[in-house]
Amino acid sequence: MASNLLNHQIDDILRTVLDDAGGDVYMVNPSWDAIEEFVAVATAFDGSLPTVNMLADERTLKDVMDDFIVASNAADLISDGALELRTLESAPENSLLVTEDRVIAVVHAGDRVGGLVTDDDSFVEDTYDTYGDRWENASQFNLRTPPISDVRETLSEEISPEAEDDFTSILDSLETARGDGDGLDEVTISLLVAAKNEALLYDISKWGEDVGIASKATFSRTKTKLEDMGLIDTEKVPIDVGRPRLRLKIGDDRLREANNGQLATVAQSILN
Repeated sequence: MASNLLNHQIDDILRTVLDDAGGDVYMVNPSWDAIEEFVAVATAFDGSLPTVNMLADERTLKDVMDDFIVASNAADLISDGALELRTLESAPENSLLVTEDRVIAVVHAGDRVGGLVTDDDSFVEDTYDTYGDRWENASQFNLRTPPISDVRETLSEEISPEAEDDFTSILDSLETARGDGDGLDEVTISLLVAAKNEALLYDISKWGEDVGIASKATFSRTKTKLEDMGLIDTEKVPIDVGRPRLRLKIGDDRLREANNGQLATVAQSILN
């Protein structure tokens, strides 16, 4: 009998599974925390990742993926072939991790997490086949967030390497990027970065729409909100043909004086 994984955190259990898996993994009915932890563990994983077929509750997936940090890293994993997302119609009682060699039931007891393991050949084979069948019949979850690697690469190319550095530094300073009071959203971050680097609104909104962050209209509405609150300012830049374009600039001295590690915190305090 394989050893149970007791007194572990969920990230320890996930790391163990990724280290030991010889083939595809089914991650069944994961909690919100488990999805977040999986994305973090897999993103930082040093080695060759198996493909993880995640069968999750659709509402839970939507809620978790509202965080740009989690969703953009998950999109990277999908792009690399390390993750696929499908939705469950009926969930088992526990969260399960199923490999070709063992089944782990993830059990939460207060603030403790345990992985109850069986490697009984017949049971493992039946369970693996069962969830393989359910996977084939499950609906795909459509993650619309672009991969973070695409976001950074195109931002560097279309705005500037300095803007990409600023964008990355701000994301690294945040625990979440939801725009719900707990963190800035990706459009606000992009506009703050553009203002810090005095980029044109046209350029940053076109980049954002092209890469899949949000529409030009969303960028325009968010710019107006930030401008009304004094976080950013604009100046008109004449062009040869058509209406002048707007150059974004930082509009608040507190933001102007903040470094990238502080910019998100200062902006959040002003917005609140």
